[in-house]
Amino acid sequence: MASSTVTPPRPDRPAQPNLAFRHLRGHRSPAEFAALVRRAAREIGECVSCDARYIGRVEAGEIRCPNYAYERVFLHMFPGRTLTDLGFAPRASVRGRGARTPEDAPYAHTTRPERTTSDERNTGETGGAHEPYDTQDPYDRHHDHEESDVLRRAFMTGGGATMAAATLGPLGLAHDASANRPVRRAGASEAGALEEAVRRIRLLDDRHGADGLYRRAAAPLRAAFALLDAGTTRQSTADRLHSGAGELAISVGWLAHDSGRFDDARSHYAEALATARMTGDQGLEAHAFCNTAFLARDAGRPREAVRAAQAAQRVARPLGSPRLMSLLALREAGGWAGLADHTGCAQALVRAQALYDRGPCDSDPEWMSFYGEAELEGLEAQCWSTLGDWPRAARHAKRAADLQDPHFSRNIALYTAELADDLARGGRPDEAATAGMRVLDLLDQVQSSRIQTMLAGTARVLLPHRRAGGVSTFLERHASTPRTV
Repeated sequence: MASSTVTPPRPDRPAQPNLAFRHLRGHRSPAEFAALVRRAAREIGECVSCDARYIGRVEAGEIRCPNYAYERVFLHMFPGRTLTDLGFAPRASVRGRGARTPEDAPYAHTTRPERTTSDERNTGETGGAHEPYDTQDPYDRHHDHEESDVLRRAFMTGGGATMAAATLGPLGLAHDASANRPVRRAGASEAGALEEAVRRIRLLDDRHGADGLYRRAAAPLRAAFALLDAGTTRQSTADRLHSGAGELAISVGWLAHDSGRFDDARSHYAEALATARMTGDQGLEAHAFCNTAFLARDAGRPREAVRAAQAAQRVARPLGSPRLMSLLALREAGGWAGLADHTGCAQALVRAQALYDRGPCDSDPEWMSFYGEAELEGLEAQCWSTLGDWPRAARHAKRAADLQDPHFSRNIALYTAELADDLARGGRPDEAATAGMRVLDLLDQVQSSRIQTMLAGTARVLLPHRRAGGVSTFLERHASTPRTV
């Protein structure tokens, strides 16, 4: 997925705020409006990676004219209006580009071009505009708007996101002739199937890691939003569908996050957050903020991590789950560690431990099944590692690996990789090599770019010690281990 990168305005032509577009957004937040843009794109079979940052750039005037994909979406959202009515500059005036002839201009909705051209890629607004979870050809003529029946059935049968996932087989959804039947409203059975799909994806991630799952999880996510578009007659079912779709967006976002696709992850988390706010789902909102904080930490934005974690705590406080508040305090601690704030980090860690010690309760969210003492130790190890306290980090990482339930193969590999790195940086190369070998043993069943990146860093640290027998064996085996794509 190409992120919403834009060419900055020329210095001799300062950007002018797009007040017309800002007026159209109304009371919605940029993230909520971006979610509406993505939904409108799906309605016409278009694919755009719109997020809050893109909306902000449009309103700031940095994007003077959208590319053709966004143009089609905006004209669909606001029928009867032109780009000029939406506050954009004429295409011909933007950095000297030639405009399309009227017969070549994009339609508001009805007909689709055969293929995106180089003209569209050079509009200076965004390089690629594909949704991170849309693995189909966005200009496939067979991908019609009545596909949601097929998507719904994929949840209801033993295939798709359920049975096929058990063997890491494709989670994609096939088209068939019955896709032409009228769209039916979703019911409780579809909501239950959606919730089961979320559980299956989480289970597979726990066992195998994200790399082999991310693209396969795209189809269930498309299906989830197709179910939302189909509507339902009961409000309770609608609430379950929205919650399930939001949780699935977070799960797919986590798969992107763990496999190093940070821009994709950010877009999925923003989708979940917008869904939560539009439906008033505090639990979903807290979960989305929780993952956003974790992503911000990993992406090198520690201050954003702190703010997102604090926002999550404000939302989660009325939910009555000390364990959830404990995890959110750890997310905050990770941000403080990234800011090199020892005091702030230590205070958040103490708060996290005290909240954890209150024990589980009925209010604990289902998605927190991974959060136990091992995860607490592992996240604390990461904080101390970020602060450069290698001995303390190693102690917590070892405790995490020892405490982890064998079911969570991916986490065992993660904690052991953390241990290997902390030992290597703490001047204990032989022990680091031994821990690294244990991680390599687990990579046959775990596919995680995060773990592979950590192990590669450990190997670099150990290179000066390569003459030691154990270190040499580890380095040779690591060098011969293929990286997942």
